[in-house]
Amino acid sequence: MFNSYNFLAGQNRKMTDKQKIFLPGSDQQLRFLTGEINMSGMLTAVFGSGSQRIARRLSEETKNKVELIVEDYESLITAELELSNSPEVKTRMMSFSATDFESDSFDLVYAQASVSGTSRVKILKEIKRILKPGGILCAGEIVRLSKETPRFVLDVWNSSGLSPVYQDEIESYYKEKNFSIVKSADLSKTLKDFYTMGAGQLKRNLGQMTEQEKSFNKKLINRMSHETNVYLKQGGDKHIGFRVLIVKNEK
Repeated sequence: MFNSYNFLAGQNRKMTDKQKIFLPGSDQQLRFLTGEINMSGMLTAVFGSGSQRIARRLSEETKNKVELIVEDYESLITAELELSNSPEVKTRMMSFSATDFESDSFDLVYAQASVSGTSRVKILKEIKRILKPGGILCAGEIVRLSKETPRFVLDVWNSSGLSPVYQDEIESYYKEKNFSIVKSADLSKTLKDFYTMGAGQLKRNLGQMTEQEKSFNKKLINRMSHETNVYLKQGGDKHIGFRVLIVKNEK
């Protein structure tokens, strides 16, 4: 579900500031950051598909250009269409763990549900490289709410390429990577809205798809439906959480 924004939202959806951010953490991660940090003048990179509105809002907050990084062609096309009237945001397709930016390029990196995968170590290393000394990372992380995670939840994470850290250990994890904690918050309550919105959008999309399109996307549809049911109907909410951290790069 976390990487399925383009399929659910559709490439022709017009972006407006009245719409919720369709990512785990919803609008709350961005609000948390803007309430804690004066970002005026900051050069910013945003990591993650579905982050178009975030990138535009950050360009308004910083009054500076923003680089939006996505990892696949479909996300690139979707972002460019939605940001066609926002020249201050440049969208690029790169691996999160190996960008083309020079070292010490950014004052701020923003990542919402895009660093919680099995490549987290490499991604954080790359973020540290492109962040200036003392630069800020705002990371929204899928976290484990329980020490003993049941198999049905682990299966969801494995199918999505996720490797969440236990909620009580996430700050220590970032400290070990030589970040200092500025502030963090639990945004797990936003996940119910996220999965409910996803279920509704999936239902609407299926109603508009041909049988051939359904057949072509069968594997993705089944995975998304399963993830939604796990959280909303099978008790996944007791094990799947979301936490936002504002951390400083201590080089």
